[in-house]
Amino acid sequence: MVTKSHGPRARTRKKLKKDKCEKFKVTKYLKEFAIGSYVSIVIDPSSKKGRPFHRFHGITGKIIGKRGNAYIVEIRDGNKLKQIFANPEHLKEVKVM
Repeated sequence: MVTKSHGPRARTRKKLKKDKCEKFKVTKYLKEFAIGSYVSIVIDPSSKKGRPFHRFHGITGKIIGKRGNAYIVEIRDGNKLKQIFANPEHLKEVKVM
């Protein structure tokens, strides 16, 4: 029998897939976010650095700080508050009304 894979990209065939016509853009990597703004975690599969765990793909949270190039995003996972570290290419700003 083959042992089951438990790596960081396990069971992400559809989740971490890019369109063929989607191009690499440098502006994604240079984005700046204000502390207190709301962002959605959308993982960019072409960038391996600063990628959050794939369970948090699509979750919205609040930026509470910055550490190096990465931002600290506070999300709610069930009843717990968790802090996720993610680079700006994996974050998308959300307009709050």
